[in-house]
Amino acid sequence: MIVRVEPQFLPAESAPDEGRFVWAYTIEIENRSTNPVQLLSRFWRITDENGITQEVRGSGVIGQQPVINPGQSFRYTSAAPLAAPSGVMLGTYSMQRVENGEAFDVAVPAFALESPHQAKLVN
Repeated sequence: MIVRVEPQFLPAESAPDEGRFVWAYTIEIENRSTNPVQLLSRFWRITDENGITQEVRGSGVIGQQPVINPGQSFRYTSAAPLAAPSGVMLGTYSMQRVENGEAFDVAVPAFALESPHQAKLVN
């Protein structure tokens, strides 16, 4: 399984003066195995630049528990709001092999949520 992530800051959804910063993130999960797999649930850990951490768990993604056939991909877009101008997300998808029900996890490596409002550091 290969997971690709594309985060994007959403200025139209954000209100920096009110401490609201929103990102869209597009995930693509590619099944490089020889068996169909199903995404059952997700876990996200989202930490903002102030060290405030949120954990999100739930069934499937965007209301779906997709089956991904060998050589195929599943792509979706969701959003994450923070109370700070930057942060980091990482997570895990709980999956199962369709043929035998064997469960396994797929890690989503940490990715940055950066906005143009984050503090600029001077050297």
